[in-house]
Amino acid sequence: MLELKNLSFKVDNEDGSGSLHIIEGLNLSIEEGKFVVITGPNGGGKSTLAKLIMGIEQPTAGQIIYNGQDITNMSVTDRAKLGIGYAFQQPPRFKGLTVRSLLSLAAGKDLPEDECCSYLTRVGLCSMDYLNREVDSSLSGGEVKRIEIATLMARNLNLAIYDEPEAGIDLWSFTMLVDTFKSLAKNDTNSVIIISHQERIMQLADEIIVIADGKVMTRGPRDEVFPKLLTEFGSFGRDCTFRGEGS
Repeated sequence: MLELKNLSFKVDNEDGSGSLHIIEGLNLSIEEGKFVVITGPNGGGKSTLAKLIMGIEQPTAGQIIYNGQDITNMSVTDRAKLGIGYAFQQPPRFKGLTVRSLLSLAAGKDLPEDECCSYLTRVGLCSMDYLNREVDSSLSGGEVKRIEIATLMARNLNLAIYDEPEAGIDLWSFTMLVDTFKSLAKNDTNSVIIISHQERIMQLADEIIVIADGKVMTRGPRDEVFPKLLTEFGSFGRDCTFRGEGS
């Protein structure tokens, strides 16, 4: 279980006039084996929250408890050893590193070709076309996104965090991502947190959490929360009411 207790994160204003609270006194628990979508308006703190959970940012107050262990001050590396993983909005590229090598690095061992192919196939990529390609600028945004998701699968994570996986990719790639997340949603042993504005991704969730102004505004089962969002904001997954590159 992931528990966030009175979590806060603030930054100093550039003009020296004080501090801006991005996350403020947030309390939240996410049970093991849940597929959770966190949504909300741009600038509300969603992406910051994801980075706090992964350890990319450090909270200014509060605690992060994972399976009974206080990980508040743990490094990204130590959290990764606990089985926590993070997929960036804009995945990094690695000139000189092949897709196969990247998958093996993620798994922590030299993966046989058939296993690498299996991960690539699950994210909608033809393995023979990608296995020996470098993870560099020759790949499209959608291709790099799917390869990154394949690396998280290779790690067999206990908690996988995806920060706006739909950002900057084409419709075809997005459709393939949704299919991948459908398969993840059927797995009731690992936890998945997705930061997203997209209706199709929200429809896969066990639970939807809405964050605005650094606080939890509402949360609950998909069948309860999703209709309320549609009523209040319309079809925001298509008309960009919530859409943005970051929060």
